[in-house]
Amino acid sequence: MSVHKPVTQTGIYFITFTCHQWQPLIEQTKGYDLFYNWFTLLAGNGHFVNAYVLMPNHLHLLMFFAGGKQSLNTIIGNGKRFLAYEMVKRLTRQNETALLNRLQLAVQVKDKSRGKKHEIWESSFDVKECRTEQFIMQKLNYIHNNPCSGKWKLAESAIQYDHSSASFYISGKHLLYAVKDYREFMSFDFDEKNMTIP
Repeated sequence: MSVHKPVTQTGIYFITFTCHQWQPLIEQTKGYDLFYNWFTLLAGNGHFVNAYVLMPNHLHLLMFFAGGKQSLNTIIGNGKRFLAYEMVKRLTRQNETALLNRLQLAVQVKDKSRGKKHEIWESSFDVKECRTEQFIMQKLNYIHNNPCSGKWKLAESAIQYDHSSASFYISGKHLLYAVKDYREFMSFDFDEKNMTIP
């Protein structure tokens, strides 16, 4: 679902957000490192990435949200702004003038009045609360198989794709970012509505 209501409850969430009109802006800007920097900032505030895949035009994320003063919506919104700002800087350095103009024209009037200059992301993000281990495993499989499926074919197997946590969950080896195992943030009773923090 697209998120409008603030998410404030501590827990593990499956999150997706997408580049404007599904353009491959993450790949075009080689912006993968920007996400790893953001993941590190999240961890510094007690919110941990449990699994992820970075695709050319979108991100799937399994994340432990610790709650606190800011809602999950605000945290994701701030992250999208940080990422967008850096991606625009890279597009500017790459002299992608035509693309930057298109992204500028896509900004809504109400957003322009708040100082927004380029539309890098779709405006909302999708979120689902993960209340059971079965649901988490379903999302882990979906996340990790994303690069190998459908139109993408970015790798022959999930473990071969660098911008993913698949290697950790399959072989125990971290690649470009060290995620926190989701099991560290759940009680052994996965069917309980409320999860306990160890």
